[in-house]
Amino acid sequence: MNKKYLAVIFFFLTNYAIAQVKHTVTKSSITFKIRNMGINTDGNIGGLQANIQFDPANLNSSIIEATADVNTINSDNDLRDEHLKGDSFFDAAKYPKITVKSVSIKQKSGDNYIGQFNITIKARTKAVDVPFTYTVAGANASFKGTMKLKRSDFDLGGGSMVLSDDIIIAIDVETSK
Repeated sequence: MNKKYLAVIFFFLTNYAIAQVKHTVTKSSITFKIRNMGINTDGNIGGLQANIQFDPANLNSSIIEATADVNTINSDNDLRDEHLKGDSFFDAAKYPKITVKSVSIKQKSGDNYIGQFNITIKARTKAVDVPFTYTVAGANASFKGTMKLKRSDFDLGGGSMVLSDDIIIAIDVETSK
């Protein structure tokens, strides 16, 4: 009788492992936009490393974890970039990574999802809802999402009066399955 239970458990575990789809990142873009003295300032952050195990049929077991390298920040202005890497903003020497980890993922409709993610910047973690799309084309898939963060939630830039508190982040990740 115990052998039958072991066989059933093995069957379910094997099917779960096969059903979970591991994605390998082939291309990524993380861009940001913030108003500085009333003018939009934008840039990007690179160095994305990700663990994506996403299965639309099994969202409760899906995982999206990623880090971005703060030292790659690029706003098309070297002086500003060095300032952003400094201790009053990202403090890249002490906190070189931005971390994102999924807590839950739900399907809204079709290719539209909403994920709750824990985002950690400068050792401060904030739960953020991120709407995103997931589309498949053959062996490739695309994840695209946009979120708004408050820089004050992460102690970025102190109490600047000329810099908006809202930061818009757009993420575009292409993967192969």
